[in-house]
Amino acid sequence: MKEITQLAAELGRRMQVLNAHVTTAESCTGGGIAEAITRIPGSSAWFEAGYVTYSNRQKTLQLNVLEGLFETVGAVSREVVEAMVRGAQDKSHAQFAVAVSGVAGPDGGSPSKPVGTVWLAWGVGEQLFSEVQHFPGNRDEVRRQTVKAALEGLLRHAAGEISNQG
Repeated sequence: MKEITQLAAELGRRMQVLNAHVTTAESCTGGGIAEAITRIPGSSAWFEAGYVTYSNRQKTLQLNVLEGLFETVGAVSREVVEAMVRGAQDKSHAQFAVAVSGVAGPDGGSPSKPVGTVWLAWGVGEQLFSEVQHFPGNRDEVRRQTVKAALEGLLRHAAGEISNQG
């Protein structure tokens, strides 16, 4: 918990240096990334919105993820998290965004997407970055590792923006 709070606080400092805002689009973390961010006093200056879209229906309704993606590639996929990032950026007008969708367990996994499989995507303006992770542990551990990875990715991308400015 302390490490995640420190990451969120550092993200806040970087967002303020950039005069930028961040948004989150979450599935398997159920709002955990937004909660970590809003734990930081003054986060209203740089946190725009958090979208908890646990069901595929809500991913479509709130973030404009195309319904057909769920049938062709599944909710836990690069295509879906990238669409979630774009939807969150479009709705919130935030420069920075992160989206996560995964199989936290204890069930719901498959041979191709076992428990612990999580797709993450980050949007920085028009740029898009994504990766898959396979986190070990129980449901709480998978979710915690996902929140940490999401914040670390935002920090990496914000640091790139800082170095690009000068």
